[in-house]
Amino acid sequence: MSHIPEDSLDSGAGLPFLQVRNLRVHFPTDDGVVKSVDDLSFSVERGKTLGIVGESGSGKSVTSLSIMGLHKEGAARISGEILLDGRNLVGMDREKVRLLRGKRMAMIFQDPLSAMHPYYTVGAQIVEAYRVHNKVAKQVARKHAIDLLARVGIPNPKSRVDDYPHQFSGGMRQRAMIAMALSCDPELLIADEPTTALDVTVQAQILDLIRDLQQEFDSAVVLITHDLGVVAELADDIMVMYAGRAVEHSTATDIFNSPQHPYTWGLLGSMPRLDRERSERLQPIKGTPPSLINVPDGCPFNPRCAYAGRNGDLSFTERPEFRDIGGGHHIACHLPTEDRHHIWDEEIRPKL
Repeated sequence: MSHIPEDSLDSGAGLPFLQVRNLRVHFPTDDGVVKSVDDLSFSVERGKTLGIVGESGSGKSVTSLSIMGLHKEGAARISGEILLDGRNLVGMDREKVRLLRGKRMAMIFQDPLSAMHPYYTVGAQIVEAYRVHNKVAKQVARKHAIDLLARVGIPNPKSRVDDYPHQFSGGMRQRAMIAMALSCDPELLIADEPTTALDVTVQAQILDLIRDLQQEFDSAVVLITHDLGVVAELADDIMVMYAGRAVEHSTATDIFNSPQHPYTWGLLGSMPRLDRERSERLQPIKGTPPSLINVPDGCPFNPRCAYAGRNGDLSFTERPEFRDIGGGHHIACHLPTEDRHHIWDEEIRPKL
């Protein structure tokens, strides 16, 4: 296996480690263009965690694959900017992006059983990932793999390093995937639904592990999930996505204590709470997410929004601007400020 030499990297000193500006990811199909991500902007600093939340089909995973440069060549039309430490990854040579993967950025995938190769041992795959970026002997890399497995809580790492992925439980596979992602101490870690298939106890362990490792390496973390509960304690900031666009973005404290978008209200209302008695059933968001080929005119959420008729025809005719409503809290909603505050204080919050 050949070692990939490092090339000089332009530093974006003083800037967020990851900046996404006006990102669009469109997929041409026989039925039309699927606008999976449509004009998305956000940033993440070192040592901080951004939670990206939304239903299936909102564009969360497509965004993460775009950052990692993992879309099949020619399959997606990507425009805008993805700046990693000041370097734009959009349009960059695929081999240069491959050099950055693992060393500067890494990803924990939703399903480690399909993301890991079934024909190679877990240790061999971690060794491979490490040696791509480090010119070391196999035995040195193997010791590093054993150390990583121990660090992420795999019992008996000296023997488990030679096991295959199918010999690990779901939680252990996810830990092994984290060990592989961290093999080269990446500065950006993207976790795409890292706890979806795991039981609640293991979920908490995996999230604690990601937090501990972030503190150790001072990494920027992007945590992608459909579950607001998963990011409640881990994320510093939360971006809520709907139909390929950001509809709300603020600190985690603001999102939970003073959310301003009807879609975010719906997500909070459908989240089970254990800290209080609940006399009513959970309230799911009515309807289904729109087709990304035929996104509704105006606000994409208007077919499911109980408040779409409160601002004339704006919700049905004009796309709401993603704007700062104060204190760095951004939303894309036509509802007047007084209406939003009244609905949240009088109608939504008392039911949560």
